[in-house]
Amino acid sequence: MAKQNVAEQFVDILVRAGVERLYGVVGDSLNPVVDAIRRNSAIEWVQVRHEETAAFAAGAEAQISGRLAACAGSCGPGNLHLINGLYDAHRSMAPVLALASHIPSSEIGLGYFQETHPDQLFKECSHYCELISNPQQMPRLLQTAVQQAIGRSGVSVVALPGDIASRPAPDKSIEHALVTSRPTVRPGDSEIDALARMIDEADRVTLFCGSGTAGAHHEVMQFAERVKSPVGHALRGKEWIQYDNPYDVGMSGLLGYGAAYEATHECDLLILLGTDFPYNAFLPDDVRIAQVDIRPENLGRRSKLDLAVWGDVRETLRCLTPRVRLKNDRRFLDKMLKKHAEALEGVIKAYTRKVDRHLPIHPEYVASVLDELADDDAVFTVDTGMCNVWAARYITPNGRRRIIGSFSHGSMANALPQAIGAQFTNRGRQVVSMSGDGGFTMLMGDLLTLRQHDLPVKIVLFNNSSLGMVELEMLVAGLPSYGTGNLNPDFAEMARAVGIHGVRVEKPKQLAGALEDAFAHDGPALVDIVTDPNALSIPPKISAEMVTGFALSASKIVLDGGVGRMVQMARSNLRNVPRP
Repeated sequence: MAKQNVAEQFVDILVRAGVERLYGVVGDSLNPVVDAIRRNSAIEWVQVRHEETAAFAAGAEAQISGRLAACAGSCGPGNLHLINGLYDAHRSMAPVLALASHIPSSEIGLGYFQETHPDQLFKECSHYCELISNPQQMPRLLQTAVQQAIGRSGVSVVALPGDIASRPAPDKSIEHALVTSRPTVRPGDSEIDALARMIDEADRVTLFCGSGTAGAHHEVMQFAERVKSPVGHALRGKEWIQYDNPYDVGMSGLLGYGAAYEATHECDLLILLGTDFPYNAFLPDDVRIAQVDIRPENLGRRSKLDLAVWGDVRETLRCLTPRVRLKNDRRFLDKMLKKHAEALEGVIKAYTRKVDRHLPIHPEYVASVLDELADDDAVFTVDTGMCNVWAARYITPNGRRRIIGSFSHGSMANALPQAIGAQFTNRGRQVVSMSGDGGFTMLMGDLLTLRQHDLPVKIVLFNNSSLGMVELEMLVAGLPSYGTGNLNPDFAEMARAVGIHGVRVEKPKQLAGALEDAFAHDGPALVDIVTDPNALSIPPKISAEMVTGFALSASKIVLDGGVGRMVQMARSNLRNVPRP
């Protein structure tokens, strides 16, 4: 039996760690690893057209599957293209192993062709980033990288020179059992008792939930009922906490709606559950705040805390709920539920007035119809910018749907690549890319990846021929929009040219049929929808300080753009409010 080389050992360890595919673009220093994959039936090489796509796809796969995913780039420029998608995966807490292949080991440090230093370049977007400079480092270094990515929920990067990959693996190398799942973390009794005392002393408690509440929906609802608490959420908490929630008061932040802002400011105890919500201008500074988070580095990062609790949200609430006194006073909760319903009734007018006849098509209308027609277990990948607004306002979570986006990193061009990774996890599950024309055209080459791998991703393209969110930022800052217009082709025609089902929609009455046909099509499809670039109206009183990068973050902001079925949810929750 031929002796195994380092590349083959590398691939075997990935398989043992549960990796099913490696996304990337083949080339020079990466060739030994790709060849090892070719000869291993347990793992698949997924060729994409841009390494940034590879990293985004791996990050999305990890978020959907909950398992380690992997991507790769060849030396120098190849692996440099990974960096944006890796930043996104790392900030999304997605376990991803990135292989950054390297120039020949004898040439490192000598200004060789395509030389970079990946072991330095990727440090900021990873928990672990190391160079394999000697075969004797295998397999221990790769096993350490795998366990860092899984155990700390983020990115590990391994730099591997092509010549090292081709060398024989070391004799009697130590391969140990790999950690492939994370434990739950329970806070100590003293912290739980301290939090219970704070809750018992408070008259008005509000919960604000983030992605750390994944898997804890029952526990959050049970706790909210016990203390009669309104429940708000950040964008990344929406899919986990908004559905089947009779205490829902909406979302805070730039895309916020409803009474979440009021509920967090008018309480006398705010409990942050599993959220690293970055916009501290939306958080109060004059109420008591407790925070529960699995990551200790998140505690107190956004606001001054009266109590920091290090622990998993579900386990913390399981321990906490029996220890707090039952509250019977619903006045604060009912007040917030009423405010929430009233706020949604106020903004729904923009959506209901002649929306089915408006030209160009209201993007709100598109998102609403999409929400109605999409499968109950669909995965939505959402481009940064105005598509974030439409997903936040119109895609209805139900505990089975998933909503993936660059919600922490805020990168453009994420939706199509993430849809590729999501679709690979299950070809039979509906995956919808909510793409803006700006983001879509950035990595448009990977439209060909859908065709090459026959991935049945459905691209719903909100085509307003502009960078809409950037225009909004400029207007709020008192600047005329400049450099934000896009001269676009007929994207449906372009899709058909490469063998993908494509249809262009310019009138509202064409929309439902076009979406239904795309969803029924056995293969990839693109629906190019010409939407109104002036869909948002700006609140009348805004200060210049309200623009900070992606966020308008100085005070409560409501964008007048409708809220879809959320108004029905709010009306339903009002049934729980006692009538005078």
